Amino acid sequence: MIAADFAGGMRASDSHEVSQLNELKIDVGALTFTAHYVLAGDIIMCEQMPIYGGYAGGLEETTIVDVATHLNAFVMAQATWHLDGPIHVRWGITTAREPLAVAGHCARAIEANAPHLMLGNQYYTIAGPCTLMCLLETAAQAITDTASGREVLSGVAAAKGVATNKTTGLEARFMGEVAHAAAGMPLDKVNEILDSLVAKYEKSYKTFPEGKSFEECYDTVRVVPTDEYLEVYDEAVKVMRELGVSYKYW
Repeated sequence: MIAADFAGGMRASDSHEVSQLNELKIDVGALTFTAHYVLAGDIIMCEQMPIYGGYAGGLEETTIVDVATHLNAFVMAQATWHLDGPIHVRWGITTAREPLAVAGHCARAIEANAPHLMLGNQYYTIAGPCTLMCLLETAAQAITDTASGREVLSGVAAAKGVATNKTTGLEARFMGEVAHAAAGMPLDKVNEILDSLVAKYEKSYKTFPEGKSFEECYDTVRVVPTDEYLEVYDEAVKVMRELGVSYKYW
């Protein structure tokens, strides 16, 4: 068994992904390898990213579809956990105001009625690494996910996850630290913070900073952020503190 797992490159305990299609569809190929995952006793991660402003429609309709995709994942794909990611049809990101609302309401609804289900969310910022905007977008989603009860935060795919070498570990660190800081925060305070935080970057979608490549904002030998990126990070920490979000290690 050990040799077979090694030869195949994955262990049964690794998350094996299967993706639903938009909206609430799946292809026969995905059903085939889902059957393989089930028979092999693998951990199954079923992923779906409902599109706000797409086939589903507006905020309320997309939220309903999002809840349905979660339930569909656990019933049809026999998922161990579900990876969400409501995305904006115009901007292609999960950090815009509307996708955040969809993700938050969806997770709260499921947590209230089926708290045993494991939920995750994907992070796609419009801004690239080594920019304040990228970190603030990340913070907004980390707060939303934490307050709505998600167990898994999957990020960060900066620059919409489509630019080469535009993702680093420092965005993920900020995601985790903000999540820790927001844990247990009252919902009324969460909503006030999110309203102010999203307002700081949502007018810049057409002029967003592209950021720097991994090689430009990290020392590739020591694999640590550059002093420039650490200064940007400190600036983001300052903004979060001013909004009322403070992590004990900042």
